[in-house]
Amino acid sequence: MSVRVLPDFLINQIAAGEVVERPASVVKELVENALDAGADNIVIDVADGGRTMISVMDNGKGMTADDLKIAITRHATSKLPDDDLLNINFMGFRGEALPSIASVADMTIDTFRAGDKNGWQIDANTGEVRPCAWDSGTRVRVKNLFGKTPARLKFLRADRAEMVGVLEVVKRLAMARPDVGFVLNDKWCFSKNQDLEARIADVMGDDVRGNMLRVDAVSASDASMHLRGFISRPTLRRASSVDQYLFVNGRPVKDKVLVSALRAAYMDVMHAREFPLCALYLTLDPRNVDVNVSPAKTEVHFLEPAHVRAFIIKSLRSVLAQTMNASLSRPAVPETVATPVQQNLTPRTDFHLGLARAPVGRMPEFSAMRVCEPVSAAADNFGPFASDFSHRQVAGSVNAMPVTEKVSDIFDEMPLGRAIGQFGNKYIIAAHSDDFIIVDQHAAHERITYERLRAHSIKVQPLLTPIVVTLRAEDVAAILSVAEELAACGLTLDAFGDDAVAISAKPADWSLDWGATLRAVADEVRANGASAQLHERLHLKLANFACHHSVRAGQRLDMDSMNALLRDIERTQRAGQCNHGRPVYKIIPMHEIDGWFERA
Repeated sequence: MSVRVLPDFLINQIAAGEVVERPASVVKELVENALDAGADNIVIDVADGGRTMISVMDNGKGMTADDLKIAITRHATSKLPDDDLLNINFMGFRGEALPSIASVADMTIDTFRAGDKNGWQIDANTGEVRPCAWDSGTRVRVKNLFGKTPARLKFLRADRAEMVGVLEVVKRLAMARPDVGFVLNDKWCFSKNQDLEARIADVMGDDVRGNMLRVDAVSASDASMHLRGFISRPTLRRASSVDQYLFVNGRPVKDKVLVSALRAAYMDVMHAREFPLCALYLTLDPRNVDVNVSPAKTEVHFLEPAHVRAFIIKSLRSVLAQTMNASLSRPAVPETVATPVQQNLTPRTDFHLGLARAPVGRMPEFSAMRVCEPVSAAADNFGPFASDFSHRQVAGSVNAMPVTEKVSDIFDEMPLGRAIGQFGNKYIIAAHSDDFIIVDQHAAHERITYERLRAHSIKVQPLLTPIVVTLRAEDVAAILSVAEELAACGLTLDAFGDDAVAISAKPADWSLDWGATLRAVADEVRANGASAQLHERLHLKLANFACHHSVRAGQRLDMDSMNALLRDIERTQRAGQCNHGRPVYKIIPMHEIDGWFERA
């Protein structure tokens, strides 16, 4: 057969196969057009999951009769005034949505442009434009979806499932524009000019209220790169990524770079099989991101993906580190307070974990230490209390805190107060002048141990005989592009010909399948521009060691040990949650307890 140009109707149907996958795709394209038209109220109606009817009505600026006729032709757009594909500042662009939809369904458009005497209507089947009584914005009605391509109807899911897809699209667009009001089938309503936190709660559920952390960061190396929004506390998570909303220059995306950065930021505060919630808005120079790489416009390409990823990870980790101890709002523990837990952790030489000088060990015994000793070194910092500082113990039960009144006052200056007992050999019960505090002893010591391990440099083992790993040439190129990052994890390597690398140093005591590991690194680099493989493996090794070498649930502690553990918690970064995201402590205010007993 000779080469020929396909007819327009077939070209449009091929384009529709890329743009119009299902009813949710139609809703997405039409709503994005409404947003680009300046609408601040959008009403969507869907019947039978979108199979029989989709209507999108907006109060945007509308179109003239001439605009309306051109709008249903291929590659027609009002969104590139400078013909610059690298400077796209609109939700939509590709110019294929309306003609693509018209090629697989029956479509009519009613529109009104300010200054015209009347509205205009077009039937996409005939292309006929005629006057109508429409007097505000634009309405697009799509009926009998895929009626012109019946073979595609069988790929639609049940109406209920398609409706779920439509709702998800509307929710993502509603999160992108909290200033715009959305109504879907008179059932799901999002108010105009809504506060972002309120919009997040409406979309994600009431359990997010009070559990989201604000993010607002600007890149130190690129002032145009700004990350804002909210992420969930580690204790709030989902079983899937359904409540992860990511936006680039206002456009909802599902981007691998952003998803991997989010995962890396939560790596040591949440279990790998759980997912944080987020609404993150990344803005950057439009010339540094290509938003038109896929017909559905859900993917983007960054000019410098590794830089974007590193910026996001750093920003989110900073927020998590600052807020995980936010409930400890009382004065910080003086630096001179002795911390027996830290002092008595004895180094082990039989298990290096790839760390140099890592002080790991068990919770020490404090049977010979009096209760005042954990705070005796702080006496000089407590002014008038110093001369009255007493080392006498008060006779009483095992669970009574044997301290003088002045020592009790000193404990009240500390965020987690003083231990008053242990419950179930799992929880430390502590008291502050204003609060009642419960501490999970294992989670607390696990976080303390993990952070101390993290603080030490990786112990590197030089190899007398390099390990040569044979790879594909493209894998070698990908790995060498992140050689500095791998070196930061203790792995030093160089090219060994075009299809191999030679490992000259590795983290001590790590015996991995380096071929499989490096192939996984290469795959991740090609997908995301960076790799977290070794960081994640190091985290898991440290986290497992911290878990297995910390105070256990069921282990009985004396008062001195409990108070020492409280002091260490107060000094530890991100001590609000353990490595798996479980809470370390709960603080119950006195007024809340009074309410339980109707003393309010």
